[in-house]
Amino acid sequence: MAENKPQANPGISLAGAVDLSALKHQVKAEPGQAGGAPAAGGYVIDVTEATFQAVLQTSATYPVLLLLWIPTDDRLFPMARELAEAVNGLKGKMQLARIDINEAPEIAQALQIKGAPALFALIGGRPMPILQGLPGDEEMKQIVDELLPQIVQLAQQSGVTGEAPYSGDPDADGAGDGDAAASAVPPEHQEAHQLAANGDYAGAAEAYAKVLEANPNDTLAARERSKALLLGRSDDVDVRDARKAAADKPDDVEAQLTVADVDMIGGQIDDAFSRLLDYLAAGHKADIEPVRKRLLEYFTIPEPDDPRLKSARRRLSTLMY
Repeated sequence: MAENKPQANPGISLAGAVDLSALKHQVKAEPGQAGGAPAAGGYVIDVTEATFQAVLQTSATYPVLLLLWIPTDDRLFPMARELAEAVNGLKGKMQLARIDINEAPEIAQALQIKGAPALFALIGGRPMPILQGLPGDEEMKQIVDELLPQIVQLAQQSGVTGEAPYSGDPDADGAGDGDAAASAVPPEHQEAHQLAANGDYAGAAEAYAKVLEANPNDTLAARERSKALLLGRSDDVDVRDARKAAADKPDDVEAQLTVADVDMIGGQIDDAFSRLLDYLAAGHKADIEPVRKRLLEYFTIPEPDDPRLKSARRRLSTLMY
């Protein structure tokens, strides 16, 4: 798709002089408030420099549409709103991640953009440029109707087939309220929760482990620790390489554990359970301990009444003896 003429940051021209024509487009309302930018929510998230690494990692599970914008420039609101509606309409096949380039200049610099808006697709940690500058009506229609489904298809062809998490109705009262979300986290979990939000999964796992030392019956901490360990292990995993290695080396326990992690991150819980249980059933008794340990970690992630959990536990018990 041809690139449009780059737009300068509102208030600042590319030459560094004050852009007076942009000042009238600045709004002071917060996203979601009257006159403000559309709020995050649904399959739309706001990303900071601290959380961008986590977005790169999760793009190995589901494709991400990156919108680099300025949430106080009302010229960008229609584009942001239309992209959000289109991504939410895909029901988890894609996530829209919005980045304020004034708050995250290093990301804008790394992606070599000169101003907002800019649009990228992110699959397996690899950014693919789509657009620089405000699109016209026809170009926006092409992005929504043709390009987004093509990105989903390309991701699926690359083995990126997971489902993005749903974060609530952006139009509901309190949606996108970070303070309210934080208050829902138990006080003893706050440090670990913040580390995970910042993409420090190893640190989060250690912090949750300390919570469990104090209270071994804290099932939420056990679940979040397992999720942190899972995401931390998958930091540099290439989904296609992982699946190829597992297919090429059916007797390699590490290859099977790695691709089982990929399945768990993608929400393919049955596939992850079955892969490791089938591996044991195929006669790999020498690898029982690492597989058992990984499965017990996985077992803390679904809800306790998940029927897949009961079946997998029963089968593991049978294969152990």
